[in-house]
Amino acid sequence: MKIAFIGLGNMGAPMAVNLVKAGHEVSVFDLVDSAMKRLEETGALACASAQSAASGAEIVISMLPAGQHVRRLYLGREDSPGLFEALEGNPLIVDASTISPEDARAVGTAAEARGLTYLDAPVSGGVGGAQAGTLTFIVGGSEAGYEQARPVLEAMGKNIFHAGGIGAGQVAKICNNMLLGILMSGTAEALALGVKNGLDPAVLSEIMKQSSGGNWALNVYNPWPGVMEGSAASRDYQGGFLTDLMAKDLGLAWELALGCKATVPMGSQARNLFALHSAQGSGGLDFSSIQQLYRAGEES
Repeated sequence: MKIAFIGLGNMGAPMAVNLVKAGHEVSVFDLVDSAMKRLEETGALACASAQSAASGAEIVISMLPAGQHVRRLYLGREDSPGLFEALEGNPLIVDASTISPEDARAVGTAAEARGLTYLDAPVSGGVGGAQAGTLTFIVGGSEAGYEQARPVLEAMGKNIFHAGGIGAGQVAKICNNMLLGILMSGTAEALALGVKNGLDPAVLSEIMKQSSGGNWALNVYNPWPGVMEGSAASRDYQGGFLTDLMAKDLGLAWELALGCKATVPMGSQARNLFALHSAQGSGGLDFSSIQQLYRAGEES
């Protein structure tokens, strides 16, 4: 298929590469030229604009940092039209960004008004999953759109779920990331407590992995440096899922809870911890660097 992919960050770039590997004709656009040049080396076509990338595409996929960027791409601003105004034909629109359900529904409503099918399809699985093609896609939108997108999503992911109507994918993803933030901050807290009482972090990790404390953050993405080879923690917390993005997602969870009067005390605490960690200058590090917050001052 002819696919336009817009947004080539830590997640988007490997996702686009997997589409190329699957034999699709992929046109890409990103505001960072070097990101497009790297994709060109894999066989993608770098374009000068999102409109150019989407020209003639059967599917448009976007992977952007926040709701404001998704709105700007598709709906435009007063001084510049959005992508919906420039699209030719009737391409399927798949936004894989993690944004608020309200933003997803606003873009989806605008798409439907133009006769387009829109899916919100946020992903889980991190950079490793994006590179390996094992992401989980959580799709909101029509059943017909979901079935149309599924073969393409399967080139990038292992688990594809249809959560419900437009916005449902975002609700499910927000709940998942709230839990992930809670688990990562709790894992970091437990490791710091053990180490401060003389335990080897690798030994403690193995004990908890085989006990009732085992969880994804501990088993797959250990936050203590040197414990897990290949983890972000073992490469100075570079790359991966940024602290700023986790803080953003936990903020989305907080807003979602306010809107329906849900009680999320642990999610709120995780939000505060990641916001503090980000404010202290760690926003550009992988979110597992929350471990540093618990290690602060340990030298003294």
